[in-house]
Amino acid sequence: DKANMFLLLQRRCFRTPFKLQKSTGPRLLLHGKNKTTWSSVGLCLQRDACHLSRSPSLNPASVYATKLHAFHTSLPFLKKKTPKESETKDPGILQRSMKSLKDSPKPALYLNLAGLIPLASVPLSMAIQGTYYPELAFAQITYGAVTVSFLGGMRWGFALPENSPAKPDWLNLANSTIPPLLAWQALLFKDITHGAIMLVMALGIALHYDVSLLPTYPRWFKVLRVVGTLVMVLSLLATAALKTLSENQLSDSRNKWQN
Repeated sequence: DKANMFLLLQRRCFRTPFKLQKSTGPRLLLHGKNKTTWSSVGLCLQRDACHLSRSPSLNPASVYATKLHAFHTSLPFLKKKTPKESETKDPGILQRSMKSLKDSPKPALYLNLAGLIPLASVPLSMAIQGTYYPELAFAQITYGAVTVSFLGGMRWGFALPENSPAKPDWLNLANSTIPPLLAWQALLFKDITHGAIMLVMALGIALHYDVSLLPTYPRWFKVLRVVGTLVMVLSLLATAALKTLSENQLSDSRNKWQN
């Protein structure tokens, strides 16, 4: 009897699936504990799903469209970034340096810029007048030597406090004496060009110490050091170039006078 009932339910599900669902609904409520009824209805639903999947309406094109729609409704992190998200990038080195320069204390910023005036004014005044002045060039070398000595002694002041991250060891204290020694050597040269080149070397060594060997300096101070060193180096090289140009013009005028 149970086998015949199973076959009958199977045929009815195969032929009229919707009528079977309506007719078996109340029976399921009345005979919920009947395991045979549950298994037969589950088999009918599986067969109905198979026949619906094989129906002509579900062609490969519709299945492909469904998959494509599922692809476009992917998670947000798989989608392309909007222009607003792509434009919000980290600022560059120049922008961060300018921000650090603006955040520096006003006395340090203004005094640093004012200290560059004696160095930058010498080649500028000689270029405007079109004449090389050896006295002004030597004054520039002297002021550059004093500035380099100040930069070297600043490391002593940074390393001497007890709570300083830089210890007063041989490395820190000995390195601070190298720039003053190079500055003193620059004053001993008779040629202004040699003195300018020696000061450029001393400025480069002092900048390397302050930026690389002592990373505990604040960022605004490092930016000030880079800007100040660049201005001083360009001023010294400009004076040396004006001296060379003046000597070439003088030699040409002498050759023309002799001829």
